[in-house]
Amino acid sequence: MPRNADNELHWQAIARRYELEPGPINLENGYFGRMSRAVQAQYLEHVAFINRSNAVHVRQRFEQGENQEIRRQLAELIEADTESVAFTRNATEALQSLIRNYNRLQPGDQVLISDLEYDTVKGAMRWLAGYRGVEVIEVSHAHPASFDSLLQTYRDAFAKYPRIKLMALTYVTHRTGLVMPVQAIANAAREQGIDVILDGAHALGQIEFNLTELGIAFAGFNLHKWIGAPLTLGFLYIAPERLADIDPDMGEFHYPASDVRARTSYSTPNFPALMTLPLVFEEHRALGGAAAKGARVNYLRDLWVSRVRPLAGIEVLTSDDPRLYCGITAFKFIGRDQQVMADRLLRDYGLFTTTRVGPSFGTCIRVTPGLVTSTADIDALVNAITELSPSHI
Repeated sequence: MPRNADNELHWQAIARRYELEPGPINLENGYFGRMSRAVQAQYLEHVAFINRSNAVHVRQRFEQGENQEIRRQLAELIEADTESVAFTRNATEALQSLIRNYNRLQPGDQVLISDLEYDTVKGAMRWLAGYRGVEVIEVSHAHPASFDSLLQTYRDAFAKYPRIKLMALTYVTHRTGLVMPVQAIANAAREQGIDVILDGAHALGQIEFNLTELGIAFAGFNLHKWIGAPLTLGFLYIAPERLADIDPDMGEFHYPASDVRARTSYSTPNFPALMTLPLVFEEHRALGGAAAKGARVNYLRDLWVSRVRPLAGIEVLTSDDPRLYCGITAFKFIGRDQQVMADRLLRDYGLFTTTRVGPSFGTCIRVTPGLVTSTADIDALVNAITELSPSHI
């Protein structure tokens, strides 16, 4: 186990850096993350400053160099070239731009999605059918999933549908936290001449990865989940040698076609949020980056999963293969209404979770610990699930 993942005193000290609203225990930290007190304070200072200075600072300082330095630091975060990244408001906006502007499709080509993709990604890929004349192929993954079964599903699709040119791939599925074997799938796709657009929304900040090693040329990410940034910040990534394969967004002209920033819509951004990013990146590194954050939430995940999985009437839906899970994991009360049970977890035990719909296993309850989650919080979850399970009743 990585150092400090199970050091409760260490993580209690980190938790004290964040403000918590009194109320239920939040086990839905996958929606968006918290800013630390220091980040929140600096963000509010920037809000006040930009409100005072208005366009004077933005035109004279921010647009004349500050923004490029922040972008350089973002690229450094993912070990990429500065010219490969452009800010967006979120991962969805980034992914929609990549899908909408991918220019290597011809009428009659096929594009591939799976049942585990985020719904807006599915919608964007289906949009291509009407506007590009392509055929959308959707595959379903077997449940329970294994490393080999996930890869084989794609190999089978590539063999069955030889006109596939583009596919969406989600690194961490938002329904159950299943981590896809991205490198193996991307390698198999590349062998068939298929490009991959990666949804990295839940991966950045809790999984260590290198996009070049993964074989990924196109990707979209959030900065407000596991990095600790204010809301409204995400970015897209395009490998510099593949920039020409993504058109400027809807004829965007404020940047030249040779600039990756032309692949996003030009608009007035959240300047105070962007100006706060250097502190966000500094805190992320000081905490140990994705290695430390991922190890901690994985440790908390293992604490509850190992005790809940044996219970009668409970099904944990996410694999225990360490290659296939992260801090996010889902379960279900077999044969019961999951929303009713999630409501009971909140009403009777003060535990806030969320339900998600999975195509092969119906509705599930998603549990996502965060950096402020304690082992006592996990004990409370285990106690609640145990008391609500048929074996206890």
